[in-house]
Amino acid sequence: MLLKNGTTLILSPSRIERVDLRVRGRSVVAKAKTLRPMKGEETVDLSDRLIMPGMVNAHTHLYSALARGMPAPKQSPETFLEILKKIWWKLDESLDEESIYYSALVGSMDAIRNGTTTLIDHHSSPNYIMESLDAIADAMLRVGIRGILCYETTDRGGRKRRDAGLDENERFLNRYRNHALLRGIVGAHASLTLNDDTMQTLGEMSRRYDCGVHIHVAEDKADVLDAPRRSLTAHDFSRGKIHVKRNPRTVSTVSSHLVKRLERFGLLSPQSILAHGVHLSQSELKRIEAAGAWLVHNPRSNMNNAVGYAPLQWFGEQAALGTDGFPADMFEECRMGFFRNQESGHRVAFDRLPDMLHAGQRLAGSFFQQEFGTLAVGSAADLIVLDYLPPTPLHANNLAGHFLFGINSRMVVHSMVNGQWAMFNRQLVGIDEEKVMKEAALVASKLWKRVTQR
Repeated sequence: MLLKNGTTLILSPSRIERVDLRVRGRSVVAKAKTLRPMKGEETVDLSDRLIMPGMVNAHTHLYSALARGMPAPKQSPETFLEILKKIWWKLDESLDEESIYYSALVGSMDAIRNGTTTLIDHHSSPNYIMESLDAIADAMLRVGIRGILCYETTDRGGRKRRDAGLDENERFLNRYRNHALLRGIVGAHASLTLNDDTMQTLGEMSRRYDCGVHIHVAEDKADVLDAPRRSLTAHDFSRGKIHVKRNPRTVSTVSSHLVKRLERFGLLSPQSILAHGVHLSQSELKRIEAAGAWLVHNPRSNMNNAVGYAPLQWFGEQAALGTDGFPADMFEECRMGFFRNQESGHRVAFDRLPDMLHAGQRLAGSFFQQEFGTLAVGSAADLIVLDYLPPTPLHANNLAGHFLFGINSRMVVHSMVNGQWAMFNRQLVGIDEEKVMKEAALVASKLWKRVTQR
């Protein structure tokens, strides 16, 4: 396929080029100001539209896709742990194969529409664990989106469920080891719901498969304050007996216990993904950076849950952006993250948030062993085409300004994943969107009923 008359935008380092691109198989194979069509080659005239590498959502929960409009709990949660217990843990316990599939299908469709071509998902469904990741994979493959999946191992449901979660991670890792669009990573909930023997098993599995661990870290102060205790049992979690003394003055003195715990059991590695990092100190973040692990900032979720503001000024280069279950609109996530950072008073460089989107592309590339985010020859043919007419000059030095204040997901016209169109002319390829949404609404109604009965 030959893509002609487009202008490529690369976020980091900022580059703008008027070029033609040739795609063959799963890669960009040629790039020049002018390329002549080859015999039998499909040619697509982009008519001066913009081409960008596909966006990567570095931390999400597809199972939340059918929670939109879900009835609120009878009593409003007042703490982060109450949000988990009264909303999200009731939702994940209500999931079955059908609702898992449709959540992933709707979430993947939404992602492609928004120009997101890779989702790094963190899944939980305690009453439907085995083959739950296959339900997600089937939905993602139907849409044609790329994914890195895991199951959320935890001790909060007891040993039987914990072991099933470990088995599901290992089964998926084996099945999709060399898949074109899918990869696995070892999944874990958070330190505050993981006993020592589980942490050790997670670390051993990640080393065995050389894939890292995807885990929530210091999203709320409760995770940090819990780490020194280490002795909470599965019985405590399953019966909801979680009691954490919330004294902000103690957080800085005990945060080291959380990172040391991750280090002790080998959960920090170059492919480990640590979501949030809101309540970690500068020294702890430096230790994470030294280990080569990835941090993922989720600004909309952090604001919604009122858990605090992540100290981006201390995050290293391996820091990406995720949505934590919000729709996979990375343009919006980047913009909200920028504004929240400005408001915080801990201002970072103007282009820091767009740089974090590019870091997410590098993270995805490390799993698929191919260059992402550059559109260079040999890089993955994951790209999006946007219809943006800049009202002011657009060049490499002001690209971040256009990205933050002008370009948005509504401008995405085409989305390509692995050399194939997943969306063309704003129509998802091979998907009857209206039919899927009607089916999803019926599934959501049944899911909500189960949630309210818990």
